[in-house]
Amino acid sequence: MNKKNRPYIGVAVIVVRDGRVLLGKRRNAHGAGTWQFPGGHLEYGESIEACARRELFEETGLSILNLRMGPFSNDVFEDEKKHYVTLFVIADQTTGDARVKEPDKCECWGWYRWSEMPQPHFLPIANLLRQDFSIAGGNLEPCCD
Repeated sequence: MNKKNRPYIGVAVIVVRDGRVLLGKRRNAHGAGTWQFPGGHLEYGESIEACARRELFEETGLSILNLRMGPFSNDVFEDEKKHYVTLFVIADQTTGDARVKEPDKCECWGWYRWSEMPQPHFLPIANLLRQDFSIAGGNLEPCCD
C-alpha cells in the first residue's frame, strides 16, 4: 500500500451554543456545497485537542474554553478516491462570534438546531447521523442506549 491509499485523519468540532450547532457551507474542496462542522486535518505530532482549537480559530475566530472527545466516523469519498477517519470533538463553551475567516473554503457560518440542520450534509456528518447521535439539552449524547 502506498501513501496515497492511506486514510487521513480529520478533526471536526461540534460547537454547541444555546442548543444549536455551528455549521458552514463548504466551498472549493471535495464536498463543495455541503454543510460541515468546523475542522480540518490533524497535523503530524499535533494533539487532537490542539488541532480542534487551531482549526476552529483559523476558520471562525472562536476560541474553545471547554472541549471533550466525541465519536468518530469512517468516511470514504468514492468519487474523489479519498478516505478519512473523522474524530469529532465537542466544544460546549466557546468565546467570540463566528465569522468567515477563510472565504475560499467556507461560504458562511450559521447556528442550527440539530433536528433542523441544513442539507446536504458533508459525508462525516451524514455518517455521524447514521450512528444515531444527536444533541439534547446542549450536550451531544446517543439517542438510544
